[in-house]
Amino acid sequence: MSEPAAMYVDGEWTSALSGETFTAESPATGEAIAEVPKGDREDARRAIAAANRAADGWARLSAFDRAAALHRVADEVERRRDGLARTLTLDQGKPLGESRDEVEELVQYWRNAAEDGKRLEGRLANSVSASKRVLLVRRPRGVIGVITPWNWPYTMPAELIAPALAAGNAVVWTPASTTAVAGVALAACVAEADLPSGVFNLVTGPGSSVGDEIARNPGTHGIGFIGSTETGRRVAEAAAGKAAVLELGGNGPIVVLDDADLELAAEATVTACFLCAGQSCTAGERLLVHRDVRDEFAARLARLVTERVVLGDPFDERTTMGPLNNAGVAEKMDEHVADALERGAAIVSGGSRAPGFPTDLYWQATVLDGVPPEALVATEETFGPVAPLVSVDSLEHAIELTNASPYGLLAAIFTRDLATGLEFADRARTGWVNVNESSNYWETHLPFGGRAGSASGIGRVGGSSPMEAFSELQTVVVAR
Repeated sequence: MSEPAAMYVDGEWTSALSGETFTAESPATGEAIAEVPKGDREDARRAIAAANRAADGWARLSAFDRAAALHRVADEVERRRDGLARTLTLDQGKPLGESRDEVEELVQYWRNAAEDGKRLEGRLANSVSASKRVLLVRRPRGVIGVITPWNWPYTMPAELIAPALAAGNAVVWTPASTTAVAGVALAACVAEADLPSGVFNLVTGPGSSVGDEIARNPGTHGIGFIGSTETGRRVAEAAAGKAAVLELGGNGPIVVLDDADLELAAEATVTACFLCAGQSCTAGERLLVHRDVRDEFAARLARLVTERVVLGDPFDERTTMGPLNNAGVAEKMDEHVADALERGAAIVSGGSRAPGFPTDLYWQATVLDGVPPEALVATEETFGPVAPLVSVDSLEHAIELTNASPYGLLAAIFTRDLATGLEFADRARTGWVNVNESSNYWETHLPFGGRAGSASGIGRVGGSSPMEAFSELQTVVVAR
């Protein structure tokens, strides 16, 4: 039985102005879990207006006062951790263990931003005149619009919202519709932290109207977006002229050279390809494996997948992989796997949707061998539980295939030679490189984003990095 949810605008829980709603369904069970307000442009404009009214007062608070408010959000997340995890599993589909991990990481994003905001500093610059002093002061931009995806419905919003607030901005946020219930649950934690009315606002509804209005409206002065490359380009066009952080898609390879520790590489690949059912921009979207070790690596990987990946009810503690979040992702898996097989790839394990579950969104953990470099699963962002093995002849060949991709988000390499790992990092056109570690490894305080000229976005999330985009320098000249 579904229950009502609400938007949060100007310090109040509210319905859409139109009164319309949409039904949120669980990918795990297929059941309706909530009626969510279907906001539109007018709802977004109402929230943007509230944020602009509140922005100046929030900016005038000390960084320490703002930090205290962000710590209260983190306290509320900790208090609600069990309920937040269960809501996430029901709404997104990831196993309960993964949901608990995401909630714990969510706490860190809020606490990191609180402390980073205290250290957001300007500087004292020199003047050509001995009788003048020049202050370069960091100022908030005003109102930051935040648009976020469904794969990590708690942490990815926090990567943008928390730094924006810590830097002194007001925020208007719209989450992906397929995880709007989790978005409401996160907003409830912020609402309980006693921020001034209008400083934080949540508007649920279609990205084509709510998200576009937030990006386009002159009342937002910066934009933070995490999501697909295609949608990110539309956001960038709508927000032209505004400061922006755009963390977009990835097709980051995992390179396994002939001198690699194959068991280590296989274990890391399981995490890379099947965490969150492969629905991550840092997933191991393609495995560039040296042909001399490909057969052995494929056998080790298949064994570990059989032993460790348990597809099932995400509320069952034994489950390690749940359903895909939505039909679009499942259909892309269908298409990409079929394309690889038509091009000559072979199924090592998995290869199809799994029968016998409440919805048809459960996809088997799939390992494909002999994948041609031009196959869709090796060139596009599949965003599903698949490990496609592509043969390479050398480090040079692996670098060539890595840089042939239009994406430039993340890559990983396995080799026993440190110099080789560092050479790969020097030459790979990606914003992040892991050496002898899963592509899904990251730390919340480190900058993360795509390389310039790629389809993986601009700017950086992680730690204080978004504050560079969400604030600007004001020059103050003082004559004495």
